[in-house]
Order: sequence, then C-alpha cells, then structure tokens
Amino acid sequence: MQESFENSVKNILSIIGEDINREGLIKTPERVFKAYQFLTSGYKQDPLEVLGDALFESSNNEMVLVRDIEFYSLCEHHMLPIIGRVHVGYIPNGKVVGLSKIPRMVDIFARRLQIQEQMTEQIAQALQDVIKPKGVAVVVEARHMCVEMRGVQKINSTTTTSALRGAFIKNADTRREFFSLINSPKEVHF
Repeated sequence: MQESFENSVKNILSIIGEDINREGLIKTPERVFKAYQFLTSGYKQDPLEVLGDALFESSNNEMVLVRDIEFYSLCEHHMLPIIGRVHVGYIPNGKVVGLSKIPRMVDIFARRLQIQEQMTEQIAQALQDVIKPKGVAVVVEARHMCVEMRGVQKINSTTTTSALRGAFIKNADTRREFFSLINSPKEVHF
C-alpha cells in the first residue's frame, strides 16, 4: 500500500513538471504518505467508542459547553485543508461524558475527508446517540483553503454551520444561552 501511494505521489510530481530525483523531492513521497496516514487516521477510530468509554452518572441538568476546539481537516472535493474550531454544548440527562472525549471525537471526524456540513451533523449525532442528552448543539466555524487558495480566492472568508437537537430546538432561551456563550469574549484567569 505504501509503495503504491508513494508511486502515485511521484506520478503527480512528474505530471506537474517536477524532477522527482531533485534533492528536495527524493523523500517527499514517503513524507506525503506519512502525512496522509495521520490526516486520515479518523477512519481507523470509532467516535462512539471514544465517547462511550467515559460516561459518568450526574445529577447536573445545566448546559455543558466545550468551546474553541481547534481542528484541521481535508475537504473531500479538493483534498485541501479546512481549518477551524468547534463549539459543543449539551444538556445532560443523567450522564455526562469526560470533557477530553469531546475534542477527541471532533478529531476523529476531522481526520477524514470531509465537508463541514456533514462533520457538524456527525458530531451532534454521535453525542446524541451515546450520551442521550436532553439536547445537543454544535457550531463549526472554519476557513476552507479550496475557497482561499483556488477558485474564488476569498481570503479569510469563514463558513459557519450548526446542528441543534432536543432542548436547543425546543427552548429559545437555551438556544440563546448557547449562542451567547460561544460568542462572548473568552477570558479565563487562573
């Protein structure tokens, strides 16, 4: 598999007019293979297992929010970077999940070829399926290099997507609180 991948990279380099024997490119096929192994490692992980490994009983029934989770992905249309952040909120229903599991789950979905709209839905649905909360809210804000580097070439444009479930759809105050929290200035002092 690695040899086939590296040969494909060599072919691409030749097609674009590069000398594959040039000093700076000799190890490029191997480096690209290793990079793509990491960038697509989400296919080898199950986000539901990651979340399910850290469920805890809790009487909390107020919003839990993990915001500004940075992520890096590749768009499935051009295989160019998507760079952004995710905000995840949920209302517990007898169980909470370990806080570190939410960013890990985001990384699993981000480390697949993606479109932002689908990734937003996948994150919300995984939380809904595993934690079974009263509500889930996910907002993803990202820059797409396929928009900035090619095509329309609109530098610094961002795309925002959201997925709301349960209490975040039914209760306007809950929804308003979530959006107020993710849009407020981040000032944490310890």
